Amino acid sequence: MTSRTVTLLDVARTAGVSKSTASDALQGSGRVAEATRDRVRAVAEELGYRPNSAARRLRRSSTGAIGLHLPQTATRLDYYMNLAFGAVARAQEDGFDVVLLAPASTMGGAGGAGGATGPGGASGPVASRVDGLLVIDPEVGDSAVPGLLDAGVPVVTGERYLGPTAAPTGAVICDNAASLTALLDHVTDRGARRPAVLAPAGTSAWATALRATAASWGQEHGVDVALRTVPFAATPGEAEETTLALLRADPAVDAVICAPDGAAPGVLRAAATLGRTVGTTASDRTDSAASDRTDSTAASDRTGEEPSTPGPGPRPRTPLLVASCVDGTATRSAEPPVTAVDLRPAAYGRACAELLCDILAGRTPPDTVRRHAWALETRASTTAGPA
Repeated sequence: MTSRTVTLLDVARTAGVSKSTASDALQGSGRVAEATRDRVRAVAEELGYRPNSAARRLRRSSTGAIGLHLPQTATRLDYYMNLAFGAVARAQEDGFDVVLLAPASTMGGAGGAGGATGPGGASGPVASRVDGLLVIDPEVGDSAVPGLLDAGVPVVTGERYLGPTAAPTGAVICDNAASLTALLDHVTDRGARRPAVLAPAGTSAWATALRATAASWGQEHGVDVALRTVPFAATPGEAEETTLALLRADPAVDAVICAPDGAAPGVLRAAATLGRTVGTTASDRTDSAASDRTDSTAASDRTGEEPSTPGPGPRPRTPLLVASCVDGTATRSAEPPVTAVDLRPAAYGRACAELLCDILAGRTPPDTVRRHAWALETRASTTAGPA
């Protein structure tokens, strides 16, 4: 079979099946027994069969592409770039290119590359350019999202859409309430008694879940969590400004959990400005204070004098624990490195693209919701005191 191009008919004859069965087996569609599907795929690999993607697309009126819509702030954030790379890699495995939908085009702006034009967008350019859509962290306030959900092609969202428009065809979600709960539990286990959360503004499921969780966790644990709202894609400078105002107004805050990707170094700068040591726990402070009291009492017993009281000099400032809801280069390379939730963005992008590919190929029914796992990475900003 090396002297000419191997055809689908060659694969079918060698595998002992019809051409249509061979096609269904290779595309993952139709009702084909698993053993038959495996045999056909093994034969195709052995013969070196390469499907004619252009002909396949013509037969099924496919564009061979899927669209990817990211939040408007995504270009500044590590997280979304890694997510996009993961989605592209997984889509290519099913023969799809990925078209990045710019905000102007998805909102039907003049001169845009083409996108949904709002409700009734099935007749707009998006449906003619792609076979399906990935819509990541859709916000209720994003005017492009309703048109994308109504574009007439399958849509998979990364996180749920909380708006009133038509539901997506599928979704991949993280348990964002659980990840913030894990961070709050971690800093309190390390001795924090007055944690604060810099939660993102906006109407995405992620932002909404973090704000609600900060409040509900505080009520459940009888802890007054200081909640401050910052932009969805807050810069380190914005996080620094908010943290400075917070710590000056409420010096008792002994832990700051920063939500936005890449903003945690701003919290560290604010701590340094105010002379707050990062990484020493409240329990360390308690042990130190107890030791000081013990030493003072022992000295008074030896001398018969009353224990001395602190002089008029400046009191040591309360140390600060720092953590982030999103891991990335900024948290890993910070000094000290910052404890963070690893949302595994590349794997998340793959999961979103995989679900869309499975729906397009008929391997998975519509209305499927899959869950994506995260991991807590503990580092020196919450686990180690100064040397």
